Amino acid sequence: MRLSVLDQSTVVTGRSADQSIRESLLLARHAESLGYHRYWVAEHHNSASIAGSAPEILISAIAATTKRIRVGSAGVMLPHYSALKVAEQFRVLEAVAPGRIDLGLGRAPGSDGLTAHALNPNAASAADHFPAAVRDLIAWLHGEKLVEKHPFRDVLAMPTGPSVPEVWVLGSSDYGAQVAAHFGLPYCFAHFITDGAGCAEAIETYRALFRPSATLAAPHAAICLWALAAESETEAERLFSSRGLARLWRDKGIFSPLPSPEEAAAYAYSSTDLARLARIRERAMWGTPDSVGERIRALASELGVQEVAVLSTCHDAAARRHSYTLLAREFGLTGMTLAA
Repeated sequence: MRLSVLDQSTVVTGRSADQSIRESLLLARHAESLGYHRYWVAEHHNSASIAGSAPEILISAIAATTKRIRVGSAGVMLPHYSALKVAEQFRVLEAVAPGRIDLGLGRAPGSDGLTAHALNPNAASAADHFPAAVRDLIAWLHGEKLVEKHPFRDVLAMPTGPSVPEVWVLGSSDYGAQVAAHFGLPYCFAHFITDGAGCAEAIETYRALFRPSATLAAPHAAICLWALAAESETEAERLFSSRGLARLWRDKGIFSPLPSPEEAAAYAYSSTDLARLARIRERAMWGTPDSVGERIRALASELGVQEVAVLSTCHDAAARRHSYTLLAREFGLTGMTLAA
């Protein structure tokens, strides 16, 4: 099983949002040194809790400062953009780091409706044409002609080159699973968004409907989940408290910087909050490396997935890096170093 990283460039209390971007650059190099397979960055807009608004730019910076790890998007929200422009951006990225670029595509807005409209006034209709945009994007990436009678059939995405970004479809419902299956693309389910709800059904749909393509002969499924490891259960629980409160806020439509464990401890939880928090705690993967590793392996085996990407939101940047170190040791990754 391959182990990878998802990074949202989470904004935390006490530090400015731009620092979150620089911490992503540092974490990417750390993940490479540990032997992680991929490093994916997210796209969100108009959010005080997530600084990652332009994955194509962050990917370029990471790719230019790493040597081995695959780097990509999880994902680019295609309805915001022209498929041609995305193809050109990722062809340039492929030229920067040949054979190491992933293009994960999503249909969700990654923002509220007003912000989606500000990014693209035609975003609502573009979302309805997501499959066609994926079709065109794949053709442009591979230097192929678009379908007959397409108005842009003779347009070429530059720069051309001998290698092509690896295209994924990402989702948290069976819609993305159907699109990935139709085009014969790998599929990743956002387990961390739904706490697993609908995950097994979406992956089953993907496998059942999969059509082999020129780039993928058989279904290739992955999940992205939230997990955090620490030296002790007590420390892991303390670090998790930030995530727990942030999830409560998210469910209420509050997108604020990630609180510290001290802020989470001092928060005035209502009885309803405490009941909801208990459910979040039960589903979340946090603890010592062996306990977290056991849960990750069990879930991957249950779902039959070949890859797992781990998202670890944590207020303390050093603790987050150490969590990835502990998981790398637990899974026997062979990087350049497994130092803390």
